[in-house]
Amino acid sequence: MMQVLYRDQDLLVVDKPSGLVVHRGWADDDDTAADRVRALVGAPVFAAHRIDRGTSGVLVFALSAEVVAALTMTRKVYLAAVRGRPPAEGLIDHPVRRGEERDSERVPARTWFRLVSTSPIARYSLVEARPETGRLHQIRRHMKHATHPILGDVRYGKREHNHLCRDQFGLRRMALHALSLTVTLRERELTFEAPLPDDLLQPLRAMQLVT
Repeated sequence: MMQVLYRDQDLLVVDKPSGLVVHRGWADDDDTAADRVRALVGAPVFAAHRIDRGTSGVLVFALSAEVVAALTMTRKVYLAAVRGRPPAEGLIDHPVRRGEERDSERVPARTWFRLVSTSPIARYSLVEARPETGRLHQIRRHMKHATHPILGDVRYGKREHNHLCRDQFGLRRMALHALSLTVTLRERELTFEAPLPDDLLQPLRAMQLVT
């Protein structure tokens, strides 16, 4: 189920579940977030940004091409459960490839992070991440670069930890959630928030990263 967080004449904002792709063009899925929103609105819609299939949380759709052009993303906040014990806060300033091909151009990428909690029973932590740029898989790539890969990430994470978290804590998805997003549209600033979904909240409680 995909909950509607906000709707007006310009925007429709949803809480995307983990496992649902945004566009059919990114995969061969018959069911996409864009399809669901299009069916709800009964007209074409335009994804204003992207989040990965495995990521849950805030996803903004514009109801016209004009709104997409006028919309500015000003602040994105994510929560991620990661391996290890990161510093209290830091900035990862590390270029990443524009695409996934090995010969693709590297482009600047910056992610600020803050330690939220550490588990007393496992060497895992919860961090808040705020990407200052919007590169493909940026947070996932940056946390791997910092030697703190995101739990449940099959591409950039560690297989043994993914299996351990599944078997011991019930984590069957990537532990990355788009918690809030602030946008500016026609001099209006709007902030949308999505609570942690149960399929992430319960494993984080089992790890004693949240109460």
